[in-house]
Amino acid sequence: MIPLPHQKLARHLAERFDRAFDTHVRSRYFRGLDFAEPAGDPGWFGPDSAVWHVHSHMPVLSFGLACAAYLEGLDPSIHWMGADHSRIAAKDADGRPTGEIDPEGAAVRFGHSLSFFIGTAYGTTETAERLARTVRAMHHTVKGTRPDGLAYDADDPDWLRWNYATVVWGLATAHERYHPRPLRGTELDRYYREFVRVGHALGGTDLPTTKADTLECLREYLPRLAVTPGKAARTGPNLRDTPTTLLTGPFMDWAIRDTMPDWAARMVMHRPPNPVELRARRTVLWLALNATHTISGPLPEFRQAQARVAAGTSGEPTAPTYEPGADPVRSREEAEAMA
Repeated sequence: MIPLPHQKLARHLAERFDRAFDTHVRSRYFRGLDFAEPAGDPGWFGPDSAVWHVHSHMPVLSFGLACAAYLEGLDPSIHWMGADHSRIAAKDADGRPTGEIDPEGAAVRFGHSLSFFIGTAYGTTETAERLARTVRAMHHTVKGTRPDGLAYDADDPDWLRWNYATVVWGLATAHERYHPRPLRGTELDRYYREFVRVGHALGGTDLPTTKADTLECLREYLPRLAVTPGKAARTGPNLRDTPTTLLTGPFMDWAIRDTMPDWAARMVMHRPPNPVELRARRTVLWLALNATHTISGPLPEFRQAQARVAAGTSGEPTAPTYEPGADPVRSREEAEAMA
């Protein structure tokens, strides 16, 4: 049961979430994705998988993606990839990055991310393959040189490994902390083992398959990480004595950094509060995320996937078929047209 003082707030948040999702995400980024047919198709994971359980909680999944994006951005190449090749970075009249985030560009990336992680979890096998092809096509075009002279390439195996580790860490940590029925121990490691299929589908190799391995993988990258201009612009609120509000501004900024490994949190000068306040803050976010999910309910795409396999599956989940280097060469315009 949702405590009475939180019901009105939760209903308001759920209604806003549903309207925003329909208007800004589903209508724009779920076009052509099939969750209902063919009957019995288990997709990449199937109904008994840890992935189906973890990704079914939309508010926690969304929060986990925000956590992953923040951690990912500690790689300077990520900053310059975004500045040079995406709409996330705001630019001045001369096209130069300002260090700020373009809200519309960030919304576009968030929408594509949601469709990808929902579609690969619950979509049919063909839907999952299609989404992976689209993301790979975009990655293949992201190549350039940083201002310090170092080259970056979104197909680089080291970058793909870092990118994968930040994503699975963000999603799994948000789930472990804020899902009402979180997987733990060996069951959580089952999620890490299953989710590696997504990393392989995007061309990743030598990927971590447990929580401990993922944490160690992230730590290995410490010598090449930095607080970039874009990251520095987003560290201020946590350092000021600014009043916090639920799900906005400094509170969410704090909550995201609260999920980071200790060494990463220190990089952005994140200071945990005392244990009592820490528990109170996490409880507030837990209530908000779970009340929103309780009132809004599972996504229609999840219910469609459940109905698709209600009479059983037609076989075992199918692993991604991608072989690195097998994709055709496409221009940026051709890659964007695939979305």
